[in-house]
Amino acid sequence: MSGACAHCERRAWLLGRVGMTLDFKVRDLPRFWSLLELSDEQLIAAVGGRRCDELAKLYASFSPGEGDSEQEIATTCVHQQSYPKCLTKHELAPRALSVRGGIDRLAEMMERDVVAIVGARRASDYGMETARGLARGLATAGVTVAGALGEGIGAAVHAGALEASGPTLTVMAGGVGRCTPAWCGELYQRILREGCAISEMVDRSGSRPRRWWTAADNRTLALVAQLVIVVEAQEHPWELACANVAEIYGTPVAAVPGRVSSLVSAGTNALLMQGARLVRGPQDALDVLYGTGARMCSVHHVAGGRAELKPELARVLELVGNGHDTPSKLATRAGELGEIALALIELELEGLLVRGDGGRYIPCTRGAGARAVRECAPQSTAR
Repeated sequence: MSGACAHCERRAWLLGRVGMTLDFKVRDLPRFWSLLELSDEQLIAAVGGRRCDELAKLYASFSPGEGDSEQEIATTCVHQQSYPKCLTKHELAPRALSVRGGIDRLAEMMERDVVAIVGARRASDYGMETARGLARGLATAGVTVAGALGEGIGAAVHAGALEASGPTLTVMAGGVGRCTPAWCGELYQRILREGCAISEMVDRSGSRPRRWWTAADNRTLALVAQLVIVVEAQEHPWELACANVAEIYGTPVAAVPGRVSSLVSAGTNALLMQGARLVRGPQDALDVLYGTGARMCSVHHVAGGRAELKPELARVLELVGNGHDTPSKLATRAGELGEIALALIELELEGLLVRGDGGRYIPCTRGAGARAVRECAPQSTAR
């Protein structure tokens, strides 16, 4: 049986019923947030239009259904003890959640500090590797890492946390019953073994995808987190929605700096200009959460292991980190092309470099598992 009460199930049904209207309203995000804060009766009046009376009758006659025990989907709502306490403080929060991975496990994860790491779907290789390193380092430090599931930064975040065998929380746009997008299916199963998936409590299996789901999920991420980190994003309200909600409710926002000429870093650079905390790695994030030096990150960056490398390999690795990221660029600084190719191969085998789009090389923050992001997120394209 469902763990959510009938009143909250009715709310979830209502949101699904007015989904087409919400798709239109979500174009104006501040207005959309105000709609989600309304009571059921107020929401019907605000979006019902000429069908207001009909919608009110259907709402009154709604009868809760049975839970889905086959897929081990549990539900909880604001009236249950299992509902995350951090969400009870906000009218904007979802009234009910579907949970896959276990209510008890979700409660354990929410007892830790939660860091939401978000960013662009069309992320660069730099952004993907940075997000993976951040997630891995924070998971190692005992922090619950949260994010969306999808192309780009979302896949990198979960892959990084799982590398550290840390629990990761994903907020699903299409419901928890099946993985959306389908190509993330293997990653989704790994998330469920270690962590949890949650979604605003509606059975969305087979439902037409709604534009407002993504915005609603961004607000849920912002409200469960004690810190929101934006790795890469364009300067557009849609890509900065999670950070904007966090700012409204007083949650610290941090951003990873990027190239000033890159569109995919325009949003993060703008956040930094507006006062967001600058994050270069997991230690910076821990300093924002707990104060400088209060908790140390045990994940060492590549620089910490350079002394063990042969001098020629250390030289190539340093040059790649400084922007000489293709064999042709390296040939102008590090010797013969054949020797450079051998050095690059050896650094790849050591897990210190990974090959990105366009033949570029990217330094990895740790040797083990360096190719995980590229294996789970083949659709990363932008540079």
